Amino acid sequence: MSEPNFMTLQFASRSENEAFARVAVAAFVSQLDPTLNELTDIKTVVSEAVTNSIIHGYNNKPDGVITITTKIDDDVVRITIEDKGSGIDDLEQAKQPLYTSKPELERSGMGFTIMENFMDEVEVVTAVGIGTKINMLKRIESKKALYN
Repeated sequence: MSEPNFMTLQFASRSENEAFARVAVAAFVSQLDPTLNELTDIKTVVSEAVTNSIIHGYNNKPDGVITITTKIDDDVVRITIEDKGSGIDDLEQAKQPLYTSKPELERSGMGFTIMENFMDEVEVVTAVGIGTKINMLKRIESKKALYN
């Protein structure tokens, strides 16, 4: 078993960087030769988490920093998306489908639900006034055959 491969990316909390983050993570993960569905799932959850950091964590202020770390260990991809924003007051409420703290922005309130449905594991660590870290794990099925 080899050492995990990883990359870390930091960028300003600007909405125009969401697409960059999604593509950068997808490009890194593509070395595992994921299926199109697996890659789409990963790109979607990165978009959701980064958008949540921008809109909720930093309240659309462009001076925050978002950090993404992606690790590949055999057939497992681990993605951590972290902000030093406002944190989440009530995590259980925030995880409820259709709940949004910003209805005026016409948000769907499905971010955490999408993350939980598209990834194998999702853990949210948050503290008010300190920030939020989302740890996600996905097993890439196309690689399992190589290791079995």
